[in-house]
Amino acid sequence: MAKEAPSHDPYFHHLAERVAHNLEYQHQWTVISVHTHSPLNQDFQLPRPILSGLPPQRIYVHPDEQIELLKKESKREADGSAPKKVSSSEREWVLPTHLREKWSLKKFAEIFDRIGLVPDDPDDQPQCQSSDPKPTAPTFVNKWRTTKRVLLATVDDDSTIVYYIVHDGIVKPRQN
Repeated sequence: MAKEAPSHDPYFHHLAERVAHNLEYQHQWTVISVHTHSPLNQDFQLPRPILSGLPPQRIYVHPDEQIELLKKESKREADGSAPKKVSSSEREWVLPTHLREKWSLKKFAEIFDRIGLVPDDPDDQPQCQSSDPKPTAPTFVNKWRTTKRVLLATVDDDSTIVYYIVHDGIVKPRQN
């Protein structure tokens, strides 16, 4: 008989709830989920609860994609075409933390080892057997997203929350 893993500290759940509330009501995120087990293998518990959700717009544009978009925009302006909207939003991982916590590369590696490149969309999960099998619209796939990343949500005692993008490994710097 497998031994049941201990649940997370209630403080970490409360921290995740505070960040989820902030994302939903201050930043207009939708489809926010709390994850306690690895999406790669449900047998493994995550070191702490993490969130996933859909921001109202993309939070990161890869530098090579940025160059490609600028070239296309320049060409459109020369042709007199209408500007094209930037690609649709994509789901993001969010790691709730407190300002007083000490983070190491090992702690980040424990998180990155147990999450996927992009969080699963709850709407893409197989449904119960349906008598009306309709094909669903394809989920937006960003060809530039090749590295795992999390949005590090750091909460201070005064309830201020700041967000930083943290990548798993080395990433080409952005062009300013």
